[in-house]
Amino acid sequence: MISRRDFLKTAGVSAAAMAIDPLNSFTASAKIRKEAPAAPKKVNVALVGIGHRGAENARKVVELVDVVNVVALCDVNMGAAHTQEVMGLFPDAKRFQDFRKMFDEMKGQIEAVFVSTPDFSHFPIAMRAIKEGVHVYCEKPMTRTFLENQLLIDAAKAHPEVVTQMGNQGHSGPNYFQFKAWVEAGIIKDVTRIDAHMNNSRRWHGYDVNIKKFPEAEPIPATMDWDTWNMQAQIHEYSTKFDEGNWRCWYDFGMGALGDWGAHLFDTCHEFLELGLPYEVGMKKAEGHNDFFFPMSSTINFKFARRGTKPACELNWYDGIGNFPELPAGYGESKVSDVPTVNGAAYVPTKLNPGKVIYSQDLIFKGGSHSSELEIVPKALHEEMQKAGKLPEIDRTYHFNHYRNFINAILGTEKAHSPFEKAGVMCQVMNLGVIAQRLNTTFKFDKASGEIIDNPFANALLTGVPPRKGWEEYYTL
Repeated sequence: MISRRDFLKTAGVSAAAMAIDPLNSFTASAKIRKEAPAAPKKVNVALVGIGHRGAENARKVVELVDVVNVVALCDVNMGAAHTQEVMGLFPDAKRFQDFRKMFDEMKGQIEAVFVSTPDFSHFPIAMRAIKEGVHVYCEKPMTRTFLENQLLIDAAKAHPEVVTQMGNQGHSGPNYFQFKAWVEAGIIKDVTRIDAHMNNSRRWHGYDVNIKKFPEAEPIPATMDWDTWNMQAQIHEYSTKFDEGNWRCWYDFGMGALGDWGAHLFDTCHEFLELGLPYEVGMKKAEGHNDFFFPMSSTINFKFARRGTKPACELNWYDGIGNFPELPAGYGESKVSDVPTVNGAAYVPTKLNPGKVIYSQDLIFKGGSHSSELEIVPKALHEEMQKAGKLPEIDRTYHFNHYRNFINAILGTEKAHSPFEKAGVMCQVMNLGVIAQRLNTTFKFDKASGEIIDNPFANALLTGVPPRKGWEEYYTL
């Protein structure tokens, strides 16, 4: 591992490049857009990554036909079986295998981009979009490293004319508005502990934890641009264990269960409790730990300091089959609500479905995933408070649509609910958690310096390895 100073030197990023002058750093297209007339009725969008999760997002974009035109499709495996459905949905859209070529050839024709590629490859696409003055909706987690998240946060701040949105869909759903209203009404206050849990089977649960090397190379599919798939990462030989969603298993490409589900489970906690970044992160359990892919079960503890009048708070993350948190008395039924597919298949309910338990000094709350609304534990107390009119109601006439919220923000009728400036910090919390998983250790993090102060190797992982040759430009702002 190398230090961030060496990383930036290798990537060609100078201190001057990092010191952004927002008055002079806009690209020509961004300047034109700023001076252009009011946004048109429909927004011209591109979809980058159109298989699997990208196909699910494409079907959501179809529902926005009144405000969206899809003008371009991009996928490194364009024409493969899992991309053909989306190609059929938008037969008139131009097709590309390399997002760089798409941006070059359609400069000025794309107003917004939806990024649904593997976790590690979000960064260069989102950064290119922001530099081009193109609004960007990026699947969660935003990036794979702490530094890349910080660069996207800084870029978004430097380009306020660009609307950004991370794809944690529940952040425009009922739970978002309920949590906000309950905090403002003083129902949720003085929270000292949050237990978030996702205990379903994951793709890597059948892998050999005694692994000594990456999978053997396999023939690259004829339709695949494998070099571009690797993007800024160091080249790995093609394997089906990296392709079609399996990248999520590996530290080099994904963020595991925490990166996949954390943004759906504790996003409202993080925002409305103003958690920010933790001062300590530690592994409490790492069953099946190895150097290549994520543990079979993980329990991670995050410690957050006092924030103003808000007390210190701990966030505990549980993943892995049977790795459940202790539940409070009167917890009741673990409801299945608003859980999408898992590993590409229909969700199968478990003993404890994805969710969280929130402990305050006066009340205990339970909630599911995504848009699921909170309930007070026990149920009788919830019903009593509701009957007494103590629980604020939310506006049920709102569309509760994260994709439409993004487009409406572009059109100027709403503000984006999960912009990079907010979502990026939560993703950095998850980045720190993955570092603890990877090293199976506990460390202290200094928010002021942005460094892990008691573990040099862990600190180097905030940055990771330098980008491979030809990708350095994405690390300059």
